[in-house]
Amino acid sequence: MLTRDLNHELDAARDAGPVKDIVIPPCPQLLVQLQNELAQADPSPQRVAEIAEGDVAMTAALIKIANSSLYARREPVSSVVQAIAMLGVKPTATILTGFLLRHSIRIDPTLIEHFWESSTRRSLAMAHIARQMYGVDVEVAKTCGLFFHVGIPVMLQGVRGYSGTLVEALARQDRSFVQTENAVHRTDHAVVGAIVSKTWRLPQVITHAVRLHHDFAVLSDDHVALPVRQLVAIAAIADHLVARHEAVKDQREWEKFGALCLEFLQISPEEVENWVDQLYPVFQQVVVA
Repeated sequence: MLTRDLNHELDAARDAGPVKDIVIPPCPQLLVQLQNELAQADPSPQRVAEIAEGDVAMTAALIKIANSSLYARREPVSSVVQAIAMLGVKPTATILTGFLLRHSIRIDPTLIEHFWESSTRRSLAMAHIARQMYGVDVEVAKTCGLFFHVGIPVMLQGVRGYSGTLVEALARQDRSFVQTENAVHRTDHAVVGAIVSKTWRLPQVITHAVRLHHDFAVLSDDHVALPVRQLVAIAAIADHLVARHEAVKDQREWEKFGALCLEFLQISPEEVENWVDQLYPVFQQVVVA
């Protein structure tokens, strides 16, 4: 699928398709400011700190995450400036983007707490895998992990009957998750999530990877940019790693396409098994702020 075709599909779905009646959370102004600063040749840590301090809850979340056991810091940070100095500007931006995403969807947090925990684990797993590969942007992979399934809570928030569709999609053996979504609602979480990504002005590679993350035929489609295909394959492996950690037994997608994803990325099953062990303490320490 060509880039222009993907963009046209998303625009058409947003403007005229079944998605037009779904409330897509608007891009937060703080994220716009953050993206504008990151677009500079030399982003200013001080300016990023000022943006982060524009929301008291976001400030608290950043400091909480910086002080979490994920980073094993001897001395706790007590300010946004210290947190950015410790984390770096781009990793800070990823954390802030995740915070804004979680707080832009108006659903009882207790209902989707596990969803955000799993998304955070997927994000960490994608970053871990990206570090093992040449030329894959770690922060892009990490952000992708947060957005791949964001269409699910957005549809829960705005589509009547979607909670029942979720139950059905998880239970059915005769068709895929997205096929069930489309049969009932004429759209799916991959399309909705990609529209959120595009609305939030994320890099095009993220938007396209979110749209295609259940379409493994793209791995052999040279019309799709290589970084997009890499992210699709990395996400599948990351989902498998998270499922192993969370003791999810039914991994139909992995059973069907896992070997294809490993072959595409030239990763061995033995490496994946090693990652299961390496990521266990990381997954245990997940902090959702």
